[in-house]
Amino acid sequence: MKLRRQSTVAAYECQLTQALAGELPLECGHMDALLERTFEAEQRHFWFRGFKRFVVPLLEEAMDGRVNLRLLDAGCGTGANLPLLQRYGTPFGLELFSRGLRFAQQRGQQRLVQGSVTHLPLTGSCIDIVLSFDVLYCLETTAEQMSLQEMYRVLRPGGYVIINVAALDMLKGDHSVLGGEVRRYTKRELHEKIERTGFHVRRLTYTNAVLFPITAAVRMFQRMRGVKTGESNKGDFYVPPAPINALFSGALALEATLIRAGIDMPVGSSLLCFAKKPES
Repeated sequence: MKLRRQSTVAAYECQLTQALAGELPLECGHMDALLERTFEAEQRHFWFRGFKRFVVPLLEEAMDGRVNLRLLDAGCGTGANLPLLQRYGTPFGLELFSRGLRFAQQRGQQRLVQGSVTHLPLTGSCIDIVLSFDVLYCLETTAEQMSLQEMYRVLRPGGYVIINVAALDMLKGDHSVLGGEVRRYTKRELHEKIERTGFHVRRLTYTNAVLFPITAAVRMFQRMRGVKTGESNKGDFYVPPAPINALFSGALALEATLIRAGIDMPVGSSLLCFAKKPES
């Protein structure tokens, strides 16, 4: 199905190109279901609350005293992170699937474009901060490399990239199937791939460490009984009862305080990377 409709943001200096090459799967039943579950969960789920706390210190460092920055959420999903990014400049959301863009529009977001992270429809060196949250681990190796190269291309010299991915093969489970997971990363593996692209890694830490024992136990149980597929697989989108959700949110808030203080976590279910494109 060819791309029929694309939001444009030509009024902005970054000048998104007006056309996307090739065929794009604008609709996908599996991804539509995943995006709908994500939209429902990210309003209250402890994981999403904790994630934003982990990212904020990196965004503050990436500001580096500058103003009027342009940020790109490459693979913005439902657009839930765009309001957060507005604190730091002008954010743009790129998403491959129409359903995700419609959710983002429901949130009042306007600077949206439909496209692929492997062929970013932007001119070179036009973005100050690129963000890639839980995208790379869903891509085959060639597409993963292309995506990293594209992030490097669109960043201005001295710009920053913030990347979040799933970590550690031992944590594969139901959500791995639901989310189309191709790989989970180790710290060394992600570091090597980021540096090989040309970035200089400034910070690389595991996150969700405080909940690691619980996550590991649940995922082990799922693998032992056989991971769920199809409609029976709800992944990790179940929001626990309010007291437990609050407890887990508080635990992740404490971890975020440690990360802000410069303490890297030795283990966790995710990896968060902060890297810089050289000045020249």
